[in-house]
Amino acid sequence: MPKQLFSTERLDVREIDMGDVKDIFEVYSDEEAMTWVGDGSPIKYTDCIKWVDITLENYKQRGYGLSAIYEKTTSKHIGFCGIVHPGGQPEPELKYALRKEYWGHGYGTEVAKGMTSYGQKELQLPRIISTVAEEHSASQKVLQKAGYSYQSSITEDDNSRTLTFAIG
Repeated sequence: MPKQLFSTERLDVREIDMGDVKDIFEVYSDEEAMTWVGDGSPIKYTDCIKWVDITLENYKQRGYGLSAIYEKTTSKHIGFCGIVHPGGQPEPELKYALRKEYWGHGYGTEVAKGMTSYGQKELQLPRIISTVAEEHSASQKVLQKAGYSYQSSITEDDNSRTLTFAIG
């Protein structure tokens, strides 16, 4: 049974396991949602399996990784969040993605606040960053409401800009 990490007013957040592959695929195969993730392309089902394998290894090595988000009242899976180290970067980074039907209802801010608090208090992470595309104003607002502040920006190889926000 996956470990419960924390709860917020409307959400329960727990570690993921292989039983979550289908839900990961449903979130990360959505073209519109993936506009803002990685290279902007939906991921394949086999990549979702690899992602769970990597996350399970992260749990063993770091004690944290990607987590599943459930709405309390319905027990419905609504997305994923976590603190990760993409590409082995040294700084812990907050990541989150929600099913489209849950956008615009405050769930992103709620889970960003909850995961950040969990990271700072339970995991003793003094500083957490989060990166976001310059054009993704909704996600920037989520981060600001969660207590993050703008730190810097970089121009990517494709001339897009990625903003870094941080807390701590």
